[in-house]
Amino acid sequence: MDEVSTTALGMARVRAAESERPDGLFDDPWAARFCAAAPDQVPGGERTPLSMSFAFHAIIRTRFYDDYLLTAGCRQVVLLAAGLDSRAYRLDWPAGVSLYELDLPKVLAFKESVLADAEPRCTRAVVPADFRTDWAKALQDNGFRPQEPTAWLAEGLLIYLTPQDADRLLTTVTTLSAQSSRIAFERGDRSYQDQATNSPSMQRYSALWKGGLDRPASQWLTDHGWRPTEHDLGPVAASYGRPLRKEASSGFVTASRGASR
Repeated sequence: MDEVSTTALGMARVRAAESERPDGLFDDPWAARFCAAAPDQVPGGERTPLSMSFAFHAIIRTRFYDDYLLTAGCRQVVLLAAGLDSRAYRLDWPAGVSLYELDLPKVLAFKESVLADAEPRCTRAVVPADFRTDWAKALQDNGFRPQEPTAWLAEGLLIYLTPQDADRLLTTVTTLSAQSSRIAFERGDRSYQDQATNSPSMQRYSALWKGGLDRPASQWLTDHGWRPTEHDLGPVAASYGRPLRKEASSGFVTASRGASR
């Protein structure tokens, strides 16, 4: 896998460690298998304050998006840059859900090799795609139906895109979204990005960051016909029994298209 994709193994390491906790916020039994399949490419588990904050955010993010997807009320789910996400296998999906995983061909090939003997809990389609090309056609060629409501997830993706590419991606998503569709992604935290850029322990990640949206997420969504709701990291973490030790400005945004839910 390339360097961008290797960062997915870093997230898998974080999810594997969380899954071992007796009070874990989720159970991802495949995370450890991904790491074991490519041990030389798994980023180290440095325990600097910044890297621990990054891992904490990833853990809360995972659980938050788990809850978002299961309560979105959409039978069509699209994971943009799915990476080593195993939600198709570990979440208790309602009947009739079709889940589409999009990512680079090398990432998906590695993932399929590890999950070869696993059974998804929903109808799952794997869509090799490059978000700089016509990924919408590839998605529809695999059975996606733009006339039906969709729950979209862009977990940890936008920061790796330039402002122009992030805008283009979300514009395409909007075009493909029927009324009552949902979307979720991270709300940008410029101060954290600046700290990470100057931290040796975070350079594997921050060296690949390209900024993402060049305006507040809620503003972009509102301007494009979505109804956004912001979720600060602190209250979300506290609701899961993991209160922050110090205040943070990061968080998430979810939005609905058309009639609010």
